[in-house]
Amino acid sequence: MKPKQSFLEKNQALHFPVFRNFLLVRVAIILSLNMQAAIVSYYVYKLTHDKLALGMLGLWEVIPAVGFSLFSGHFVDLKEKKFMMLTCIVGYLLLCVFFVVLAWPGIQTVLSVSNIVWLVYAGIFIGGALRAFLGPSSFSLQGLLTPREHYPNATTWSSAAWQFGAFMGPLIAGFLILFGFHISLIWVGLIELVSLIALLRIPKQQIMKKEKEPVAKSLGEGLRFVFGSQLILAVLSLDMFAVLFGGAVALLPVYADDILKVGEVGFGWMRAAPGIGSVVSLFILSFVPLKKNPGIKLMLSIIGFGITTIIFAFSGYFGTGAIVTVSGFGISWGFLVAFLMLLLGGVFDAVNVVIRHTILQIYTPDSMRGRVSAVNTMFISSSNELGAMESGITAKWMGTVPAVFVGGCLTILVVGITWFAAPMLRVLKLHEDKSSN
Repeated sequence: MKPKQSFLEKNQALHFPVFRNFLLVRVAIILSLNMQAAIVSYYVYKLTHDKLALGMLGLWEVIPAVGFSLFSGHFVDLKEKKFMMLTCIVGYLLLCVFFVVLAWPGIQTVLSVSNIVWLVYAGIFIGGALRAFLGPSSFSLQGLLTPREHYPNATTWSSAAWQFGAFMGPLIAGFLILFGFHISLIWVGLIELVSLIALLRIPKQQIMKKEKEPVAKSLGEGLRFVFGSQLILAVLSLDMFAVLFGGAVALLPVYADDILKVGEVGFGWMRAAPGIGSVVSLFILSFVPLKKNPGIKLMLSIIGFGITTIIFAFSGYFGTGAIVTVSGFGISWGFLVAFLMLLLGGVFDAVNVVIRHTILQIYTPDSMRGRVSAVNTMFISSSNELGAMESGITAKWMGTVPAVFVGGCLTILVVGITWFAAPMLRVLKLHEDKSSN
């Protein structure tokens, strides 16, 4: 009988100081960016009370996220990864200052609501461009900080750091908004400074791809690698369409103000719920890794995500009258159902994230990490914004509840199609086997 392993024995990636610093960078930057996204989206809705405006936020971020991702991976592979991340974080700090100015009290005496909203869109566009480089840089840097045999464990902790920032960001934002949009955005900038300081503690890393080649050729190699691997293509496509159709987060301001009537505090808790569920799930996965049938578990987790989205759609029908009041916040049955479904959706999404990121880390050559991660950004990250746009348009067209319900149904349908289209996913194993590509 084997002796039980301690927590640190099961989590070898945490033995490396540079990786621990990387986790702090990841937590801080994701925390700040999710705070900013929640604050800006609520600010725009307060200014316009227009569901389509929420969808437009997604559109203005996805355009540069996809456009710049076409060549960002090429430059990330050729450049030192820490420098690339440093440049992105400095860019986010400057962007935060821009948003603070737009949210400053009295700004509407200088600029019209329309002008403010269009300037917000411009800032979102710049943020999308920065993210096209931040994602590949972060992915590539992570792969250089731990030995390859620790990639699955490192991916679990990297995902946990991301999800912690994802759930704490909106939660903190919902609280800080009570003190003013400008105050909350100042805090965003302070947390970005923490990320910058932690990154400075990581040494420069070796550049794995040193030979220069034409951009078109470099991009072609990255795309051929992704589209030539049934496994990677299936995982990216599955997650892209699931997020595209099942993303109800973009419509949370509508649920908070018009359907569940829970205001800023309720909005913050609902926006944080998926991240809370993900962190709980990822903490469990640090003790009980996903080893058996990960492909099947991946598809089941996305089905679960679709089901929780469907139930969330009808949360307003469970009642909006307060059944208990905590610190002045009235909690209704509808809010409890919405919060629980969003939380469970985060639990299911965490399984998806760990498996997908582990596949990318294990099956991607070191010299191609930037380009493959850039393709991942085009598939996955952009689908969040396209999903936000899709949600805003369909909500405007058919109503908020039907739009979320249909999205959940389409998410489940995507899994069914993938089951037959990508049989390799059913027999997936999380160990390095390049011959399967």
